[in-house]
Amino acid sequence: MKQKAIKIAPSILSGDFANMERSIKRVTAAGADILHCDVMDGVFVPNISFGFKMIEDIKRKAKLPLDVHLMITEPERYAERFVKAGADIVTFHVEACKKIPETLKALRAAGAKRGLVINPHTSIETVLPYLKDCDMILLMSVQPGFGGQEFMPHVLEKISVLKEMIDNNNYAVDLEVDGGITLENVKQAKAAGANVIVAGSTVFGARGCKKVIAGLRA
Repeated sequence: MKQKAIKIAPSILSGDFANMERSIKRVTAAGADILHCDVMDGVFVPNISFGFKMIEDIKRKAKLPLDVHLMITEPERYAERFVKAGADIVTFHVEACKKIPETLKALRAAGAKRGLVINPHTSIETVLPYLKDCDMILLMSVQPGFGGQEFMPHVLEKISVLKEMIDNNNYAVDLEVDGGITLENVKQAKAAGANVIVAGSTVFGARGCKKVIAGLRA
C-alpha cells in the first residue's frame, strides 16, 4: 500500500468566530497544511455554519489552501461560487447531489481541486464510478453536522478498501477522514490509508496546538 505524505487540516468550525484571523494564524504557525471549512445549510445537516462571505474573508487572511466541505443540499447550484469566493478544494456529498459528473467537471473548469464525500453509512460503491475524476474522497467518520462526536471505527474498513482501489488504478486521489479524530485513533486512520486528517476540537481545544498537529502527523 502506497502511503502519501500526511496532511493536517484543522477544521475552522472549531475556531474562534469572534477572532477568526487569530485562529487561522494559530494553526498556520503550528504547522497545519490545509484549512478545512465546513459549510452547513441547516437542511442537509441539522446545523448552520457560514457561507460565501466567510470563505472570502478567510481567504484574505489565510496562507494555507482552503478545503471547503459542502454539507448542503443541491451543491451543484453553489460549488462554482465557492471557488470564486476562495476555495482551493471543494468536496460535496454524493447523498445531496443530483448532478455529480457535471459538478465535478464544473469545479475542474473553475480551477479548483474537487472531490466527493460519503457519510458513515453510505456505501463506497457510490463514489467508485467517479474516482478517476476526483482529487479527493472524504469519508465522514461521524454523522455530519456537529463537532465533538466519537469516531466510528467501521469507517476504517471503507478507507482501506478505497485506498487499495486507488493504488491499484494509480489514481492521484487523496483520502481524507473527518470526525472524532484524536491523537489516539489517528494512527488507525492513517494505517487504513487516510492521508488528509481533519481535526477540529482536538486541535483548537488544545493549549499547545503545535504539539497536537505534530502528533497527528507523526
